[in-house]
Formats: sequence, C-alpha cells, structure tokens
Amino acid sequence: MPAGFQQLGGETVTGTLALSVFTAVLGSLEFGYNIGVINAPQRIIEEDYNSTWAHRYGRPIPAGSLTSLWSLSVAIFSLGGMLSSFCVGFVSEWLGRRKALLINNLLAFGGGSLMGLSKLCRSFEMMILGRFVIGAYCGLASGLTPMYVGEIAPTGLRGALGTLHQLAIVTGILIAQILGLRQLLGTEDLWPVLMGLTVVPTVLQMALLPFCPESPRFLFIVRCQEHQAKRGLRRLTGRQEVGDLLAEMKEEKRRMDLERKVSIPELFRSPVHRQPIIISILLQLSQQLSGINAIFYYSTNIFTKAGVQSPVFATIGAGIVNCAFTVVSLFLVERMGRRTLHMLGLGGMCVCAVLMTVALSFLDTVPAMSYVSMLSIFGFVAFFEVGPGPIPWFFVAELFSQGPRPAAVAVAGCSNWTANFVVGMGFQYVAELCGPYVFLIFAALLLFFLIFTFFRVPETRGKTFDQIATDFNRGSPDTMMGLDMELNKTNTEMDYLGDESMD
Repeated sequence: MPAGFQQLGGETVTGTLALSVFTAVLGSLEFGYNIGVINAPQRIIEEDYNSTWAHRYGRPIPAGSLTSLWSLSVAIFSLGGMLSSFCVGFVSEWLGRRKALLINNLLAFGGGSLMGLSKLCRSFEMMILGRFVIGAYCGLASGLTPMYVGEIAPTGLRGALGTLHQLAIVTGILIAQILGLRQLLGTEDLWPVLMGLTVVPTVLQMALLPFCPESPRFLFIVRCQEHQAKRGLRRLTGRQEVGDLLAEMKEEKRRMDLERKVSIPELFRSPVHRQPIIISILLQLSQQLSGINAIFYYSTNIFTKAGVQSPVFATIGAGIVNCAFTVVSLFLVERMGRRTLHMLGLGGMCVCAVLMTVALSFLDTVPAMSYVSMLSIFGFVAFFEVGPGPIPWFFVAELFSQGPRPAAVAVAGCSNWTANFVVGMGFQYVAELCGPYVFLIFAALLLFFLIFTFFRVPETRGKTFDQIATDFNRGSPDTMMGLDMELNKTNTEMDYLGDESMD
C-alpha cells in the first residue's frame, strides 16, 4: 500500500481524506472552545461588567442586572447559532461546502476581535455582540462540517469520521477550560486574550482549506461536474478507478431528479420526508434538552454548590471525561450502531440525572453526597458522549439524500441551536426556582427521548444514503403512498412536456 495510506475498518484512509477531515473539524474545535471559554472566568468577567457599570453610572451594578447581562452573554451565542444555522442549506448550495467553510471564518475574526477588545474599550456590549457573531460562525460550522465530512467519508467510516466533529467540540471545550485557569489566562488582565484566541483555529483552517477537495458528491449531484467529482474521488480514495462510487452517486442523482428540489416547507408537507425530519429534529432536541449544556455553561457553579473544594479543576476533570468517552464512541459507533449507542447514552444520562438530584438534595445533611454528585456529573457527561453527543450531528445527513439534505440540515441545526439558547438563557433562573430538583426535568425529557428512539429511530450503520432512503420508503405505508404520488406527478409532468415537444 502506498505511503500515506492506512487501512481502518476495511476502508482506505488517504492523506487527502485525513487532511480534509482534520481541516473541516477545526471549525468544530472553535465551536467547542466558545462553549467552554465563558465558564471558568465567569466571576472575573462579571467583576469587569460591574467595573464598567460603576465607571458609567457611578454605582455598582444591581444583582438582577448582572444576572441578566451574564445570562445574555452566555445565551446570545446560541441565538447567533440559531439564526445562522437556518442558512446552512442556502449557503452550502450557493458557495459549495468547502468555500462556505472558508468564507465563514470571516465571522470568527469579527467575533473574536470584538470579545478580545471589549475590556480595552470598557464595553460589555462589545462582549455580548462578539458572542453573537461567534455564535453565528459556530451555527454555520455545526451544519457545514458534518455535511462536508459525511459526503467525503467512505460508507464504512462515515460514523467514525462523523464522530470526529463531536471529538473536536469536546477537545475545544477542554482547551478553553484549561486556558481559563487563573494560573494561565483566567486572570483580570488576560481574560480578553482568552476570548480572542478563538481566531487561532480560524487562521489554520483558512491556510489548509485550499489543499482540500470540494465534496465530490456535491460536485456531481448538484453542480453536474462529473470530471471534477471524479478527480476529487481519486484524491480522497487513492484509487484510479472510481466507477462504483460514481454509479452510487448517479443512482442518488436519479432519485433526486425524480424528487425535485425540496424546500423547508416541503420537508413537512411531503409524506416522503416528514418522518425523517421529525426524527432529525427530536434527535437534535435530545442532545440539547438533555441538560448537557447546563453542565458545560454552569459546571463551576454546580460543583461549588456540591461542596467540591476546587470546582474549576473538577470542571476540567469533566472535560477530560468528555474527550475520553467521545473517543470510545468513535470506536463503537460502527460496531454497535447509532441507535443502540444513542439509547445507551440517553438511559445512562437519565439515571445520572436522578442520582444528581438525590445527591444535591441531601448535601447539607450527608457531606459524602458531594462525591456522589461529582461522580454523577462525570457519569452524565460520559454517557452523553457515548451517544447523544456525536450521533445527532451526522445522523441527519444520513437520513436524507442529496436533494433534501441541505434543507434538513438547516432545520435540524436550527432546532439544536434554539434548544441550546433556551437552556443557556433559562437554566440559571430555573435552577434558582427549583434548586436541586432542576435535573428531574432533564431526567423526564431523557426518558421521553429514550422511548422515542426505541420505537421510531432506524439503524443506518453500514448503509449507503440510497439504501437508507429506500428503507424509509419501504417501511412506511404513508411514505410509500407519498413517494408514489411524487413519482406519478413527476411522470405526468414529463409526459406533458414530451407531448408539447411533439406538437
């Protein structure tokens, strides 16, 4: 086998494929960094907000205003992601996958600069605006990265390589948590540097993207550029003969031509796509409404209330668990399957959420419960990364063919970010209202998502995009009826056009 090529799971991993996946997931690394970066220096940034308020108005900031400003600083990141994720389909079709990833980095530069300069300019508004802009970057990246990686990955490695998106996210969170320590950048003077470092992965991605091929599936099916698609396939696979891969794409293109281009409203109106889009939305909601971002955003506070002596280091410990179990998921996803891992993760998180509630409730009377609460949080994070963390990101791209895929990714991504915003904005208020029982809400939601996954979510392991679409059509009478109606409509239109041309 030529140098630079490796065999993994029966599939060849070329240098070009490895470079392309690594470059794409740099956006995921930045996504994770901006989730975790706001956590450790919370108190220091709140003090800076107070100092700015006192400088402007000559009095300390009211406690309620500070809580609102901080919640907005955390949650507006999700609002930016929610709005931009809705544009993923349009941007990816207009610019192409690779060019969209490249141009998206302009948002990262803008957001990082605003956050890094906010202290110098004595403006918490710049900090909040910067969080919104970087959130917009992450919203696009969270859709573009799994789409690009899913389209260039071989069928047998699609799950494993798709998991790298989540691995990069959790690695970014861990890096942010470590750099946020008071011994490093989490100080009164250096926290703007901590916020501005988000531009580093951007520079690296912009330098490497020109050496990565565009998605051959996009070139062939959407742009009808067979020669360029064939050249990209040869670079990605290391093979000169790629006829079998082109044949699969031709079949998908044939089906797409019969389906017509699918808009977002049609995803919900068409019986062919309604079930997959509902599954996609609920999978994304199962990720965010699990309560995991409550842990990521507010873990330092949670560990403090649990009586942990060094809450920042406990948060870093959770980040290490996060990364370790994402690697575990990477090796299991092609062996155990998406559906099994997702249910295992949801069930484990539900149990840990209940244990966390019990531990926090008896903390005052039983000091040893602080250890139970900490282990419950670690378990909660571990089970999240086994299934609900990585799987929803690439599962959506697997459920849809090339025609409806951009619209489906946009809808699913918007659902994910909307739930992220709701949790980020509301958790602190709900936690103050419910106390330790707040995690029972997440436990109930996790149980619902577990039941839904058991009854409604299919297994996609080892199947081509075309086989997955066929299984959906075969499995549902409503879907079959819808597909027949679509085909009959298309055939009628073709017959009509043929009669006109004869006239």
